[in-house]
Amino acid sequence: MAEHGKDASQRAELRERILVTATEAFASKGIKSITMDDIAAALGISKRTLYEVFSDKESLLKECILKAQSDREAYLQEVYEQSHNVLEVILAVFQKSIEVFHQTNKRFFEDIKKYPKVYSLMRDRQDSDSEKTMSFFKAGVEQGIFRSDINFGIVNMLVKEQFDVLLNTDICNEYPFIEVYESIMFTYIRGISTEKGAKVLEDFIQEYRKNRIGTPRE
Repeated sequence: MAEHGKDASQRAELRERILVTATEAFASKGIKSITMDDIAAALGISKRTLYEVFSDKESLLKECILKAQSDREAYLQEVYEQSHNVLEVILAVFQKSIEVFHQTNKRFFEDIKKYPKVYSLMRDRQDSDSEKTMSFFKAGVEQGIFRSDINFGIVNMLVKEQFDVLLNTDICNEYPFIEVYESIMFTYIRGISTEKGAKVLEDFIQEYRKNRIGTPRE
């Protein structure tokens, strides 16, 4: 029984190592250019061992996305419990997103569309995130952070469309990805904030600019 438990533990540890290595490889180089051979070699394991844990590249990619979503959910919950208002949560998540984009090759977003089931998984999560965002807006109005005269359903839809444009156009050939992303986020938050919310935002921007990360990987 003890041996069985040890085997299960080792398998779980290997699975975690594979997910971490594959996520980093897919993000930094794009999905298309990374093979199962590359991942096995990076881990120092045989391809057979890798296929015993993940049957193919698409199932591995799917689990990488699910793990990233789960980690993001845990981070959001942690920030929410420590924050004073919802704008602090939104700004913390924004900063985390900047870190993720900084580590992600734009080819990753292009390549993932070639895996319809996985791409659909991401889109479904975006829809779920939109519902959470709407509840944040409502709480922000009650906290005096966001204006009460805004149709947040329209605003949320417009911002979502802007991010789709960001990922699907050549705008980042002319301007750095991070700069475009910041412009969308800061303009959007300024527009919905009360004077109290604007003060929280400006304090954040001042601190953020001091520690600003550079441009993402090409």
